[in-house]
Amino acid sequence: MSDYWPEMTDYGPLFRKADPPTSKAAAVAVADFVGTHEAQILDALQLGPAHRDLIAARAGMTRDEVWRRLAALERRRLIRKTGRQARGDSGHSQAVYELEATDGR
Repeated sequence: MSDYWPEMTDYGPLFRKADPPTSKAAAVAVADFVGTHEAQILDALQLGPAHRDLIAARAGMTRDEVWRRLAALERRRLIRKTGRQARGDSGHSQAVYELEATDGR
């Protein structure tokens, strides 16, 4: 039997059963801004394909905030890598992402 709380989110377990109340409250707060960050990223990609640094600039987020959310959005098939690379602000190549096509597009 898992020691994680049985209720899962798209981001994984929020907390373990034995965690103190402060940890449980923090986990719920994190889930709130994770959803907000993901919505900002999706809005930024509505403007067209972009690499992490461009998504961050469009969304008014940091590169790290964007980077932390990209894998979850990919797993849920909301975004995908285009197969192209572009130079980010640091000069390094970054994957270019786009919104995943839906039946209505």
